[in-house]
Amino acid sequence: MQVQYIKEYSNCLDREMEYKIYGQGGKLCLAIPSQNGRFFEWEDRGMIHEVSKWIEANQLTIITCDTLDLETWSYPYNTKVRMLKHELWFEYILSELIPSVQEKMNNYDKWMVTGASLGATHAANLIFRFPKQFDTLLALSGIYDTELFYGDYHDENTYHNNPCAYMKNMSLDHPYMELYKQSKLIFCVGQGNWEQECVGSLRQFSTILYDQQIEAWCDFWGYDVYHDWPWWKVQLQYFMEQILKEV
Repeated sequence: MQVQYIKEYSNCLDREMEYKIYGQGGKLCLAIPSQNGRFFEWEDRGMIHEVSKWIEANQLTIITCDTLDLETWSYPYNTKVRMLKHELWFEYILSELIPSVQEKMNNYDKWMVTGASLGATHAANLIFRFPKQFDTLLALSGIYDTELFYGDYHDENTYHNNPCAYMKNMSLDHPYMELYKQSKLIFCVGQGNWEQECVGSLRQFSTILYDQQIEAWCDFWGYDVYHDWPWWKVQLQYFMEQILKEV
């Protein structure tokens, strides 16, 4: 498996940012770490191993990135400032990381995006806000009503980082609706330990998507399926098999 470690300066974030590229062909997939995780988390947790057969067959290339969670979603003060900083992270992903990878890989097709826990929240936000760049989502155990992260404070950026809010209010004739319908949207959650908030959030979001006539695969796994990496590895391999057989 070809693996590249990249460290590049981000003008958006005014710092060096690191990421890894696993593979050299096929579908480009951005993998976002769980809350406060780093770009090497997916490798350390065995997630890269779970999809290695597709990487080695040049059907899939995984790009693992860093987030700013410690300064944004996990930072308990000044929600206005931390949401502004989170918006800069989106700008980094869209205007710096993705173009850099596209040039390196000579691949300008739409991307897949995936993640687990808060990584799934970020992944869902990326595809619903930027469907011109992404066309496939695999979200594992995410939260899609994000008010619990910012409480009573609301502004434009908290709204645009709450999929349950902006998707509920999106008009049926919005131009993004057709892009959503052309995309593959997969959500999965277990119903075991530490998944209760995620189960409720996905039920809420799945209803919104249904009402908006957006087709999505929302899969609720058993009561033995808990919120942790052993199950996310199983889910990743299961759903990737479904995704890549149609690519």
